[in-house]
Amino acid sequence: MAKGSAGSRASSGLALAAVAAIAAALLVSRAPKPEVLQQLKDSFMQEDLAAVREFLRHPTLAKAKAGAVEFWEIIGPGGRLHPGWFLEHKGHIVIEGLLMVIIAVMLLQSRFYPRTTEDEDALTDKEIDALCQEWEPLPLVPDISDEDIRPEPPLVQSREGSSYDVLVNGQPALNLACSDFLGLGSDPSVQRRAKETVERYGVGSCGPRGFYGTFDVHLELEAALAQFMGQEEAIIYSYDISTIASVIPAFASRQDILVLDEGVSYPIQQGAKLSRARVFWFKHNDMASLAALLQQIEDAEKRDRAPLCRKMLVVEGVYANSGDVAPLQQLYSLKEAYRYRLCVEESHAFGVLGQGGRGACEAAGLQPGQVEVVVASMGTSLASVGGFCVGHHEVCDHQRLCGQGYCFSASLPPYLATAAHEALSILGSSRGQQLAAQVSNMPGKGTGGWQQAMAGLVRLMAALMVLLRAWQLGEMLVQCVPACVYINCLLVCA
Repeated sequence: MAKGSAGSRASSGLALAAVAAIAAALLVSRAPKPEVLQQLKDSFMQEDLAAVREFLRHPTLAKAKAGAVEFWEIIGPGGRLHPGWFLEHKGHIVIEGLLMVIIAVMLLQSRFYPRTTEDEDALTDKEIDALCQEWEPLPLVPDISDEDIRPEPPLVQSREGSSYDVLVNGQPALNLACSDFLGLGSDPSVQRRAKETVERYGVGSCGPRGFYGTFDVHLELEAALAQFMGQEEAIIYSYDISTIASVIPAFASRQDILVLDEGVSYPIQQGAKLSRARVFWFKHNDMASLAALLQQIEDAEKRDRAPLCRKMLVVEGVYANSGDVAPLQQLYSLKEAYRYRLCVEESHAFGVLGQGGRGACEAAGLQPGQVEVVVASMGTSLASVGGFCVGHHEVCDHQRLCGQGYCFSASLPPYLATAAHEALSILGSSRGQQLAAQVSNMPGKGTGGWQQAMAGLVRLMAALMVLLRAWQLGEMLVQCVPACVYINCLLVCA
């Protein structure tokens, strides 16, 4: 009992010492300064000061002070719980020995190896056969119902000696989607020239024009096109859609202005988009709307004191989306009055309009050079592939460095260049003039003009399309009606 009471007293003494030490530390750390004490002495009454003195002489504070001193003797320097005392009495040997034991256990511990397939029991041949019989592969594609099965596409075959007459599943039909307006694709001389070129050069050019894709037939075709159009120089592209889409960005950038008809085709729209120029639209073939727009642009430039920039007016000779003919005489007058450059896309007018088949510009009475940039496709009246642009030397030379479709595309295959050259020779002969005159001398040119003729043909083709779409083969053949349909109808009617 004596030992137990002594141990309890010792523990209670340690607790009291700890409390006293904490209280003393708080008192020491928070002891007020002398001036503060002086203020307290002056502010408190004498009886309050007496109560404070009585509290400081309380026995509990004396016990707390004694406990704090005893606690510091234990944990302070020289005390039994001080790290220095532990190291002096070889206590570090215990820690080092414990670390050595942990290292030894880790080294002697067996490593863990995952179980491999070799440890598993191998399947027998019967088990493998049973698993293969039970396995049902999932279908790669879902089952197709009878409604989802598309009909067999019709087999379209060309007939010898004609670009318009075709065989659809063995039945004769008229090809209204053909772009060979003059039928020169089936001309024997054009086919003979193409065959001779294939035997001499092969079927590919193997590179862009600026590297090693320029052949003598390319240069000869460019010279023939420039001479036929009455221009200083010509440049050819290997793809007709990329021709106008490359010409526009070559002459227009962010700070420039493009004025476009609302009815222009997709390649012109893409060219304007690629140029990132400021694009303004006027109503289709509405010269009053165009004049008001040009005046509005000029007033805004004067008001804002805008810097000089390049301005270009882009239209089509025969619009691919509607078949309308552009009023180029009025367009020329407006572009001269407001100092714009004029770019005319002649893909559907080249070879079928004008006295010599040179397009809508010639039919409108404009002289070569009055229109700064003339672009056309060689896939229509020239029965080939690609496109060309004619104009001054500066216009064409600039495209050889900045025309994306010219610089970064393989050049036109040589046999297509010779085919276009031969078709151009035919177009410039008396036979070609007769073919072009079949369209340019249509009845009604003097009274109603091309506008009324085209409008009537559009209505006729709309009714024809309703009938054709009711026929399965007609729906497959006539998915879109470009302007070439209207030109072909004119040729057939002529």
